[in-house]
Amino acid sequence: MDCLFCKIASKEIPASIIYEDDATLGILDIHPRSPGHTMVIPKVHAENILDLPPEAVEPVFAAVKKVTSLLQKALQPDGFTIGVNHGRVSGQTVDHLHIHIMPRWNDDGGGSVHSVVNNPPREGLEEIRMKILTVK
Repeated sequence: MDCLFCKIASKEIPASIIYEDDATLGILDIHPRSPGHTMVIPKVHAENILDLPPEAVEPVFAAVKKVTSLLQKALQPDGFTIGVNHGRVSGQTVDHLHIHIMPRWNDDGGGSVHSVVNNPPREGLEEIRMKILTVK
């Protein structure tokens, strides 16, 4: 497989690792948006959250919590933005699930998660809810 993050997970390619356990790695982003910008990746290949095996979900998000705590203690930011780019349209450039943890500071120029898209629905919430609930 020619997956950049799989190669990092198997230590074929070096990375700035700040956290590791049996299932995940926490690596500093090579194009950081803030000091300490980290990505948590599963060691098992999964292109996105839907491809992640059910047994791998808890270890990935437990690692996100541990890395966030580590960054809080080390850098003492005012907050965090934590997110996933799922698919090319969202900005995913490596086809391997990775959760971004971006330390945030007051007046850092960033916005909330709500600032990444502005495409309000034309349908009402009840119509959308019914579409979701009728999917099998």
